[in-house]
Amino acid sequence: MDQNDSWESPTKLARIEDALPKQIFLLPIKVRPVFPGIITPLIVPPGRFISSIEETSKGAGFIGLILLKKDDSDEPSETNIYQVGIVARILKKVNLPDGGINILVNTIQRFKIESITQTEPWLIADVSYPEEELGTSKNNIKALMRTLVILTKELSQNNPLFTEDMKLTMLNVNEPGKMSDFVCSILNLEKEDYQSVIEALTLNDRLEKVLLFLKKEIDLVLLQKKIQDQINDKIDNQQRQFFLREQLKAIQQELGLGEEKQEAKYDKLLDRLKAIPVSSEVLKEVEREVEKIKNTDPMSSDYNVIRNYLDLIEALPWEAPKPKEINLLHAKKILNRDHYKLEDVKERILEYLAVRKLNPKSRGSILCLVGPPGVGKTSIAKSVAEALGKKYYRFSVGGMRDEAEIKGHRRTYIGAMPGKLINALKITKERDPVILLDEIDKMSQGFQGDPQAALLEVLDPEQNASFRDHYLDLPFDLSDVFFLATANTYEPIPRVLLDRMEVIQLSGYIAEEKVQIFEKYLWKKTFEKNGLNPNQFSMKKETILHLINSYSRESGLRGLEKQFDKLVRKIALKQVLKEKYAKEIKEKDILELLGAPIFTDDRMVTPKVPGTALGLAWTSAGGSTLLIEAVFVTGKGGILLTGQMGKMMEESANIALSFIKNYLADDKIFENKSIHLHVPDGATPKDGPSAGITMATALLSLARGQVVRPGFGMTGELTLTGEVLPIGGLREKIVAAKRVGVKQIIYPKDNEKAFLEIPDYVKKGVKFFPVSHFSEVAALVLPKEKKGKGKKR
Repeated sequence: MDQNDSWESPTKLARIEDALPKQIFLLPIKVRPVFPGIITPLIVPPGRFISSIEETSKGAGFIGLILLKKDDSDEPSETNIYQVGIVARILKKVNLPDGGINILVNTIQRFKIESITQTEPWLIADVSYPEEELGTSKNNIKALMRTLVILTKELSQNNPLFTEDMKLTMLNVNEPGKMSDFVCSILNLEKEDYQSVIEALTLNDRLEKVLLFLKKEIDLVLLQKKIQDQINDKIDNQQRQFFLREQLKAIQQELGLGEEKQEAKYDKLLDRLKAIPVSSEVLKEVEREVEKIKNTDPMSSDYNVIRNYLDLIEALPWEAPKPKEINLLHAKKILNRDHYKLEDVKERILEYLAVRKLNPKSRGSILCLVGPPGVGKTSIAKSVAEALGKKYYRFSVGGMRDEAEIKGHRRTYIGAMPGKLINALKITKERDPVILLDEIDKMSQGFQGDPQAALLEVLDPEQNASFRDHYLDLPFDLSDVFFLATANTYEPIPRVLLDRMEVIQLSGYIAEEKVQIFEKYLWKKTFEKNGLNPNQFSMKKETILHLINSYSRESGLRGLEKQFDKLVRKIALKQVLKEKYAKEIKEKDILELLGAPIFTDDRMVTPKVPGTALGLAWTSAGGSTLLIEAVFVTGKGGILLTGQMGKMMEESANIALSFIKNYLADDKIFENKSIHLHVPDGATPKDGPSAGITMATALLSLARGQVVRPGFGMTGELTLTGEVLPIGGLREKIVAAKRVGVKQIIYPKDNEKAFLEIPDYVKKGVKFFPVSHFSEVAALVLPKEKKGKGKKR
């Protein structure tokens, strides 16, 4: 291309400026304007402005380049275009294949829109060409000009994007207006900042604006350079450390010192796994990770991730467990040493151990110890571990909401860790420890997953031989682990999980058992805990019974232990203060040290007026007694229920009322009367069907005006036809009845099998009456008076 085709001579340009048109076609520009004195190509996309370019080319070829206010606006109007633009002459145009045009333009000078004269099909405006003014003195312009040159040179030295052509142009331009336009065109500004320079018609205003933008650009470039230098320093330092480590390796090899300690450790891990041997999947994965860590920079984050993973694999007990001889006599001795009574529980555990002794490969069921707090569930697990000669590990799953606590986190997450089971094996360093899953009934489902479902694979003997932890992501054999679980009640445990476990019920202790446990275990333990000599004190059995019955009637032993610990602490205080205290602890000493009894009398366990009956209930804390009360109130029939009853218990009350109305021959008793039935201890929620016969007995007592025979406690579900159905927790209810002095218990005949399984020492001293129909209950506790029998005259 000839130079004359693309550049205009100065003389010709001067003539063009003198002949600038007063009316021009407008071409909108979206991103950034083109400043005067620049020859540049522009691409016009297909559309309405193609025809305006063609029409312009027929004349002198002048066109107005105007900046759009909004980039997303394709249709310019008076509201979305700026009013000051740059007039340019089209030097050359080339048609593009897509229908657009590539034009080469020479920008000349600023123009100002006076009015829009045409919008369709083209955009035409009347324009004026404002003259440049100094806006200040010549000296001030010279000073601004020199400052601009100095700052531009500084920018060119720190900005690698400055080309030699730009630097040459900067040296050749000596007019303030052109210099400011040139400098502004090479800066990276916002569209509004570019337009503000175009609209600056005085040289002073334009130079000041450009100097401000130039100074900001220099500050930004210097900051970028500082950041880049910091990054380069870090990279250089890492490279230097890498080369030094490589040199150190070479030196160690020359000296015969071998490889680094870490890598040698992992090679030993590989040798260990090959000798066991483990599955091919485990071996291949470890080989891959060892190879990866050797080729990873120790300063990278991946190095620590791989190292932690290999350290876990090294710490796990991959070897098959050594066979341990199970001595049943030794196990029985330990169980008897640590636990009083609980014969059925001990027998079941010994059966389990006997099967393991005869068939070591037998996996069997997972034992789940269910019972109220403080009856010794956790301590039994410890005794089992000691009896088997195995390590013991316990973790509580109560309140657990995240399944990752069981199965671990995937290694892709930051801070990932293995689950509690793999961590337990890492700590015990044995593949067959005794692991206790405590409070398994208190797990809950959260948004992170269901931990109860995660336990299914762990506790299933058919699946846990190839358990996969999310972090380890390798099959690990858990079939040799002796799993035990504890729960206060098995109702909250999902059926599918409960199906994988064998439930062993631990009932509460009766008062006589508590006395024995107190004398054998708690007495010495509590005194030594508080720094006193237990041989210096004594307490008679009657006093121990008073402590139990008046201050600690719960099923377990924790309440008794707390109360006695409180008593001994007060004795310890007296000893330190050198105050007098009795060597033999009597009832008056208990009253003085512990205050008024928590359980004062049996006022709420003995029916004394018509409409009351004593029922036996079961809770997660063990058995308890409920004195049910019923009275007539004015009304039109029906029944009012209070005492925090659940839905099932409310249904039992309505069934009892309907049955008693049909049972009694005289229907007029309930005419124009409502019944209020209440279960005391109203702050405690209660539910269950086993209070059915007790409610019916209270209603029958109320209707007849007859007091229930004293000394009876009862439990059983009632149907509308009077049948008595079986209930659960019979042993716990018997223990609760004995605790409050009830000696006669009515229970469903269908519970005979459960009754026979209860040890004789629990049933000792109590008379039992199995019933199958309510008429038998009524005959026992509300016998009809014989006719003809009256007062003597």
